[in-house]
Amino acid sequence: MSLARNLVLKTSGLKPVEALVRKSFLFRPLVTRFIAGDTVEEALKESESILGNGPRITLDYLGENSHTEAEALASCATYATMLDKIDAVSAVTAWKGDQKGTEPLNISIKLTQCGLDQGSEFAEANYRKVVQKAAELNNFIRIDMESSAYTARTVEIVTRVHKEFPNTGTVLQSYMHRNDDDVQHVIDNKMRTRLVKGAYLEPSAVAYQEKSKVDEKYVEQSKKLLEFGTYPAIATQDEKIILELKKFVEEKGIDKSGFEFQMLLGIRRDLQSSLVQEGYNVRIYVPYGDQWYPYFTRRLAERPANALFMLKNMFKK
Repeated sequence: MSLARNLVLKTSGLKPVEALVRKSFLFRPLVTRFIAGDTVEEALKESESILGNGPRITLDYLGENSHTEAEALASCATYATMLDKIDAVSAVTAWKGDQKGTEPLNISIKLTQCGLDQGSEFAEANYRKVVQKAAELNNFIRIDMESSAYTARTVEIVTRVHKEFPNTGTVLQSYMHRNDDDVQHVIDNKMRTRLVKGAYLEPSAVAYQEKSKVDEKYVEQSKKLLEFGTYPAIATQDEKIILELKKFVEEKGIDKSGFEFQMLLGIRRDLQSSLVQEGYNVRIYVPYGDQWYPYFTRRLAERPANALFMLKNMFKK
């Protein structure tokens, strides 16, 4: 892990820093670049403009770690509302749904929002209801991976639910030591999986710290998913890695329709556009909601120059 990324993640966890970022107008342009608004209506408006240019969307209602069962149930009610509103979007109503993995607009959710801290059975029951509703609407639910404290339980719960509802999948993080085994697990269980490098501040006991090692594992695991996985999502803005994977796909004769690249809202729009023009499936991760701070700081940690520039200008007279 780079020193700058480490510094941003540690500093952003301080309450005075959070208060400063939330209140300062200097951060607003970056927030609006990465976050599609506070409401689902704002997020869908942003999504429809993106859909018109070719990429697909996964919508994310920001927030983590419900503190009570009532909060968890409220989050799940929000998921249901999202699914209903998505079903009314013109690009979705026009979609025939005749190819798995090509739904134009799906959603990503978190098990801690479903109540994982209140109990695994409680969270799984809530998650199962959301997936069932999505199945009725011919849609897909992605479970985002969270910190290492939740990795094992997330994989276990998603695996159980997937056996009944194949319209769900999860996310794996290449910097985790256990991830080679998890990649093989999702391949064996034919689960749709998004592969990311990992954005949480994890100890060396569970995660690789060197960027070069994380990149190496990411490429290795991406290739395995592309060759043997079920409609994998390769989530990266790293152009060097994308070029290597495109070459691999061509050499192996892998059909472009069998996977997708995923990228974040507001990052490398030029690369998103070029991939679409080249005939690749591209899906943009579109987050929204007023609980944006943790997500925002992880994006800054991936691009420390943005954070350092803003901090420098905050103290100029």
